[in-house]
Amino acid sequence: MNIKEISEIKRRFKVERTNISRIRGALINEKKEVISRFDQSLNLISEEEAEAVLNTLKKVLSGSLNKNLIDIAFSNQQVLDSSEHKMLSALKVSSLADDKALDELIESVRISYKCEGNYLIILGSDAYDVPSYGSDGNKKEDSGEIYSYIVCAICPLNMTKSTLGYKLTENAIKNNLPDWVIGAPDAGFLFPAFDGRKTNIYNALFYNRDKKDNKAELIEALFRREAPMAVAIQKQVFTNIFRDTIAEECSIDVVKDVQDHLGQLIEEHKALKDPEPLTVSKSTVSDILKSCGINEEKVTEFETQFDHSFGEKATVSPENLLNVKQFEVKTPEVSIKLSSDMSDLVETRVIDGQKFIMIRADGIVEVNGVEINIK
Repeated sequence: MNIKEISEIKRRFKVERTNISRIRGALINEKKEVISRFDQSLNLISEEEAEAVLNTLKKVLSGSLNKNLIDIAFSNQQVLDSSEHKMLSALKVSSLADDKALDELIESVRISYKCEGNYLIILGSDAYDVPSYGSDGNKKEDSGEIYSYIVCAICPLNMTKSTLGYKLTENAIKNNLPDWVIGAPDAGFLFPAFDGRKTNIYNALFYNRDKKDNKAELIEALFRREAPMAVAIQKQVFTNIFRDTIAEECSIDVVKDVQDHLGQLIEEHKALKDPEPLTVSKSTVSDILKSCGINEEKVTEFETQFDHSFGEKATVSPENLLNVKQFEVKTPEVSIKLSSDMSDLVETRVIDGQKFIMIRADGIVEVNGVEINIK
């Protein structure tokens, strides 16, 4: 799915637009026990409450592609004959009415999802009559495409504290008792995918709020697929490869050039307004390294290590490799942070055998809030 397709489905999560009329799910406690199951009609609660439920489900489609939103691709064999795909398909076709499939999903989440406290599994089912448009841009009467899907949100439950409040109806100051509050989704998914504005049963879209934890066990339990490397881990792995393979040739100018090139690719992609997420391969970075004068042997070693860590023919988001918005220089004692377009203010030098980080000081300079003169 691309950005436009995700945005189109997100617009469905309004009371006046959605066909989600009921939600089903379960409450799991900190001991991994199913405390209760629920089947609730949105038509029997207030519009404000229904909007809040839909907004919670919609958050499963928030965040960035290749960071929070991960494409899950099923194999042909899985689609033809696998318990996990049959479970998801049964829930979709039955609009969550298949109790056996629902129990299977709840059990898969219960045994695999890691959470310190209580949490809710919330599911909704929708059918979207996808509009189509003619060459003149006008909307057609009937597109012939009905996109039926399920959405699942896994939300932590947080206990509020007792607070002092004023009860207007009683004209008195009283304690507000502690209660359980549903937090923003920590994980979830959409099935099937909405690709090319059509149903794609070969894919699902997985949501993960935590960039440090790739939810590998949950992905394995639900989809029987290997989870991609967590975003935070991708960045650490890339910097380790960079450091170890380029070694003594890894100067501040080389890091600047790689950051500048990746940042330029991101800006060009934004300018094109391409809905597909931007990814780069090892050859993209290799070409940058070659342009920096890094010798061929080290570039080859970089490519080998990249393949070993990310996989052959792998592509990754450039924003997952380096922070292209910030330029940071650190020593054990000092940390200097600048916006990336100010990186030219910083350079390194060796003076009388001592290593120095030099920062060009244009304009006013203050020390502890006091303006100083540099002589």
